[in-house]
Amino acid sequence: MGLAFILGLLAARLKLPLLLGYLIAGMAIGPFSPGFVADVDLATQLSEIGVSLLMFGVGLHFSIKDLLSVRKIALPGAIVQILVATAMGAIAAQFFGWGWGAGIVFGLCLSVASTVVLLRALGEAGITDTTNGKIAIGWLVVEDLVTVVALVVLPALALAPGGGGHDGDTGGVATTLLLTVAKVGAFVAAMLVIGKAVIPRLLGRVARTGSRELFTLGVLAVALGVAFGAAGLFGVSPALGAFFAGVVISESDLSYQANAETLSLQEAFTVLFFVSVGMKFDPQVMVEHPLHVLVALAIVMVGKSLAALFITLLFRYPLLTGLTIAASLAQIGEFSFILINLGIHLNLVPKVALSIVLAAAILSIALNPLIFHTINPINQWLANHPSILKWFERPGCSDDQFEADDPVAISNHVVMIGYGRVGKTVGSALSANGIPFVVVDLDRVTTDQIKQEGISYVFGDASRKGILAHAGLHNAKLVIVATPAKSSVREIVRSARAINPAISICVRSHEIEDAENLADLGVQRIVLGEFELALEMSKVALDRYGVEQEARRSTIAALRSSGLVNKAVARK
Repeated sequence: MGLAFILGLLAARLKLPLLLGYLIAGMAIGPFSPGFVADVDLATQLSEIGVSLLMFGVGLHFSIKDLLSVRKIALPGAIVQILVATAMGAIAAQFFGWGWGAGIVFGLCLSVASTVVLLRALGEAGITDTTNGKIAIGWLVVEDLVTVVALVVLPALALAPGGGGHDGDTGGVATTLLLTVAKVGAFVAAMLVIGKAVIPRLLGRVARTGSRELFTLGVLAVALGVAFGAAGLFGVSPALGAFFAGVVISESDLSYQANAETLSLQEAFTVLFFVSVGMKFDPQVMVEHPLHVLVALAIVMVGKSLAALFITLLFRYPLLTGLTIAASLAQIGEFSFILINLGIHLNLVPKVALSIVLAAAILSIALNPLIFHTINPINQWLANHPSILKWFERPGCSDDQFEADDPVAISNHVVMIGYGRVGKTVGSALSANGIPFVVVDLDRVTTDQIKQEGISYVFGDASRKGILAHAGLHNAKLVIVATPAKSSVREIVRSARAINPAISICVRSHEIEDAENLADLGVQRIVLGEFELALEMSKVALDRYGVEQEARRSTIAALRSSGLVNKAVARK
């Protein structure tokens, strides 16, 4: 963990994907490098937890709506691209002297890109929320689904003649495949029927206790428990079990907080997974099999990227979209490692395949940022040469083919953090004047009541990463932090500013020092509880002594303008 942190920090300083630093950390403490050698068995066990939590996170983020919004290009495009890349890998494997079974697994590993690397690249390019960015993400969602199917099919493929060195007959393979499909079908049915009814309800009861510790433990118990149960009862891989556990929770309103509470553990164990993979990399492969590595790298960065580009242009999408997809796919990562490890475990591919795939991954991840930097120059150069551009963009290319799917149904609204006595009072004032608002609250009892009242809400801790985005903050006009939890207010303000720098923010506070610190963060209006209490009591006293209404108003206004809080805000 310590070495992964150091090399990850170095990768960040060099503006390289963090994943690259983690892999190199594993290589440094692996058995194939001099010096300290870490416990390979322990790393492998921890990496299995990492794979399960990684797939659980994928399930939590799985969105049928997002996929459907780009289905016209992402679904057929990703499937055809995977078939093309798998075919290239399988053919290359024949020249390596491997069997067709090994070739198919090898090709699959090279055909799927890393979601982690993609999201980092899109974020740095500032195109995550653009049409092209959403198509790229949808494309990788389809690849993730194909990976899930591969996790089911590979064990049956291992029994095929030439698959893993077994001499199984076709009938035996068919029987095994049918049995595998039946087990998976039974597991999926159990999750969609029983799991969907039980798991969200169970976590809902845990949330009502108000204990974040217990809620976090409950989510982890569900993720790893379902993964273990899937393997033990249905013979399904733990990764697939964890994925469906995430899918079941994603259908409930608990998904945002479940992800927020387990995100740190997901990331920590995923880091250990990458470290353990790096420990298995033998650098000697670069000397003994340089041609194998170059062929794999060419398939990843040239073959499948060109296939994606031509597929995109064939569907009459603009060249810029094709270039973005091509750059997005010019790398491989976490799912490639999962597939190749499974292939080795099933004796489908030779052990040297892992080092070849790892070498291709390390090189492609390192070069991927450079590929992204070439998108705009290439697009601009072709735009300045229309005679050449016409050979790429077919007539009818238009961004209008993309079907936008805005997850936020309202805009120009208020995001209300906390819906206790203060929040409810403010909410009543907003409702009375027809002003829309969305509540963000961690109290399950409160959100249950809000749901019955028909008020829009997000269950979760607003200080946790990603929660505020689901409340449509980028379209909102005002954030009101009505929660008394001062420990999380700063993180809430920072998150709100990061999502929408122009948003107006109103925060309640109890201490002058806190108010001044919030002013440093750019909060426009700070309501200091004791000060507002003093103003209200002053009104009562002036009214009791018969001070005229106009005089009362001017006195209160003078007190308010001279308040320490407002001076701090004005100064900032």
